[in-house]
Order: sequence, then structure tokens, then C-alpha cells
Amino acid sequence: LPLLLFALTRLGIALLVYLAIPLIPDSVTPPIYHLRPPDNILLDAFGSRWDTGFYVSIAEEGYQYEGVPLPSVAFFPLLPLLMRAMTAFGGDAVTAGLFISNAALALTAVLFYRLAEEQWGTAVAERAIWYWLIFPTAFFGSAIYSESLFLLTAVGAFYAARRGYWEIAALLGMLATLTRFVGLIIAPMLVVEWWMQRRLSWQNKPEGERPSLLALLGLAIIPLGTGMYMAYLWRTFGDPLAFVHGAAAWQRVPQSPLITIANLLQRPAEGWLAALWAGRLHIDNWLDFTFVLLFFVLGLVLLAKKRWSEAAFVLLGVLIPFSSGLLMSQRRYVWVLFPAFVLLAQWGKRPWLDKTINIFFLLGLALFSALFANGYWVG
Repeated sequence: LPLLLFALTRLGIALLVYLAIPLIPDSVTPPIYHLRPPDNILLDAFGSRWDTGFYVSIAEEGYQYEGVPLPSVAFFPLLPLLMRAMTAFGGDAVTAGLFISNAALALTAVLFYRLAEEQWGTAVAERAIWYWLIFPTAFFGSAIYSESLFLLTAVGAFYAARRGYWEIAALLGMLATLTRFVGLIIAPMLVVEWWMQRRLSWQNKPEGERPSLLALLGLAIIPLGTGMYMAYLWRTFGDPLAFVHGAAAWQRVPQSPLITIANLLQRPAEGWLAALWAGRLHIDNWLDFTFVLLFFVLGLVLLAKKRWSEAAFVLLGVLIPFSSGLLMSQRRYVWVLFPAFVLLAQWGKRPWLDKTINIFFLLGLALFSALFANGYWVG
């Protein structure tokens, strides 16, 4: 079933994109890192938009830092490394990137389904995987973005930990920190999961069946992914924090979420109602803030339900990107917070809520996919 849902949603997105490009007038000036379009319309849509250009250029030419307006060092290396490795066997970086992203997404669908089914049953697992695959920014999982790889490592690490394979969980966690900076949230999630298994959920198990102290110590390798990237940046550019400094080119700098919210809530000169009617509110920022608020609440609910490890992953996954000083892209960042979709799926047993989620998610997916395919910024 998860592979069927993966295939159905990907075909639906591909068809929508194929129709949207010729139907929506081309009125967007491509960004300076937009790649030359391939001959195939779908390869162009998913392999030559916005951040895809950075991953392809890193795979083909290596990292750039100084002397460029937008340093590619802001993007972590696992995806471009795999793309470069694939191109050694033939093909180009674009097709390699698309294959890796979609293969990772398909594998994640299988693991996520099994993870949800084992704990919550088939009905919840089916809804969770469906909600996740039709989320408004789920199309990023089929583009040359790092979301799919991060999800594969994060879900895989959590699944391995739930099964007691702590060495595999630690290794996948380390790969997650090579995929993106927020991959570091895998470490607290697994540490809390270890604590839950040892002290809470499995109190009646004999000592031999509980996770060992050695398993906990093994989780210390998780930050090594980020550490290896920092070592590379230090050796190559003399700046181990080049990925932080490079991100500043997008005005992405550490900032309290309270300041970001205060800036969003500044009253327009003409007043809220007049600005709303005139269409002068920054809708993109309000959309991103709405997604942040939704997933923050879902994280708090997980916390209230004492699902500590899942709550840690969701809350940190919301707060760390939200502390970057920008609301931009938050709707994409929250898509990887998979435990929230299990919670939504549990609530989705109510028909009215299930229909509401389906309507809003599918409409959002169609809108954002069509806009992204035509070069508009949607996350």
C-alpha cells in the first residue's frame, strides 16, 4: 500500500506540473542560480527550480564560498555526494538527483507505514502515509531537495531504535546530520527514546531486553556528520562555520522566534482590515507562520500525551528553523516532522476532520506544485 500511494501521488503531481507549465503564463524572472532547462518538461520542473540549482552545481563543480553572492556552502553535502557518485556510472547530475530523491521517498513511505502500523494499527498507518504524501509541500520530495534523504534517515533511525537496532539508528542519525543542519535533532529524539524504552514503556522487561548503556553511548556518533562537514569547510575555506555564514546571504541568521513574530504582527500603516482588503499583507509569511503554529501545537499535544521522543523531534524541528530569523520556507521544513502526521491520522478517524484535512492538503498541494513548476517561490 505505501508504494501504491507513493506512485499515485507522484503521478498526480507530475500530471499537474505537466499541465501547469503551459497553462500558467511565464511571468517570473528566474533566480540567478536557475539552471539551464533540460529538454524534458518534468526534468525541468523538478530538477531546475530554486535550490535544485545549488545541489546540481555542487555535484558538478564543487562548493563555492567567497566571491559569489549566494554561497553554496549553506547546503549540506550528502545529497550532492550521492549525485556525484551516481554520475560516475553515467547520466547527469539532474537525473541522478531526481532518482535519489524519489527512491529515498519511496523507501521512507515503506518504513513510515510499518512504523505507524506496528504501534497504531493499519487504519492510522494508511491515513498517516496519505496525509504525509498529500501535504501541500510534499512535491519537494520528488525534486532535487534534501527533504527525502532527511526523511529516510530520520524515519529509518526511529524505526531502527524502536526495533532495538541502536547501531543502525546511530549510523542513520549521523547521515541525517550530513544531510542538513537540523539533522542534529535526531540525537535528542533517540536519546529520549532510549530513556523511554529503558525506564518507562518497558519496565516489566528483564534487563537483557532493555537498551544497554553502550547503545546510549553509541548515539554520540550522530553529530559527527555535521562535524565532518565542518572539518571539510575548515580545511577547504578556513571557516568551519561557513555554512552558517553562507546562509546569511539569504538573511538567515539566528534570531529569537519572538522577534520574528513581533515583526509579523507589526500593524500596517493603513490598518489590518484595509491592508487585507487591498491585498497588501505578506500572505507568504502568514502561510508559513500558520504551518509553524500548527506543527508547534501538534508537538505540544505529543508532549501532553507523553510521547516524549516524538514530541522532542517535532518541537525542535519547528523551533530551530523558526529561530533563523526568516519565516520563508517554514512550510517546507515542517513536512519532514513525520510524528505529527501520525497524530493527525489518529484524529482523522473522525470523518469530518478527515475530509477537512484532505480538502486543505490537496488544494494546497495542487496550488503550490503548479506555482513551483512555473518558477514561483513557495518554500
